[in-house]
Amino acid sequence: MSVTLHTDVGDMKVELFCEECPKTCYNFLALCASDYYNGCVFHRNVRGFLAQTGDPSGTGKGGSSCWEQRYFPDEIHENLKHSRRGILSMANSGANKNSSQFFFTYAEQAKLDGKYTVFGHVIHGLEALDDLEKVPVDEKHKPITDIKIRRVTIHANPIAEWG
Repeated sequence: MSVTLHTDVGDMKVELFCEECPKTCYNFLALCASDYYNGCVFHRNVRGFLAQTGDPSGTGKGGSSCWEQRYFPDEIHENLKHSRRGILSMANSGANKNSSQFFFTYAEQAKLDGKYTVFGHVIHGLEALDDLEKVPVDEKHKPITDIKIRRVTIHANPIAEWG
């Protein structure tokens, strides 16, 4: 299962770990399918650490899950780690407080293991991640020029079958 995020710095194709993280992937795919992420900016971009997006308000304080409740629980697995560049993980505001925000790692980030749900990784388009990492940012790590997700292509949609 994969999706491509078409961004202002290029395309990133991401493989999702649907078997290991079904609720997280369902939420992500439902939001992708509803165009929720279209126009979202990368509001946090810390060189050598991560790039975060998924908040339609662009502030890093917003976002909701695809369900009526704003948050859904973590799906943390011992075998899924922030082990390299290009790992896709849910951002959260505490344990079991996942909504719509997510991030890509720029390098191994072992200190994030056990705290954030890893649910995919970049399989094509690491050049776009390279370019994103080089974008100038302000003192709060927000890119000076907005870098947006233009649209998302879902290559196979298992949630259509889960219904």
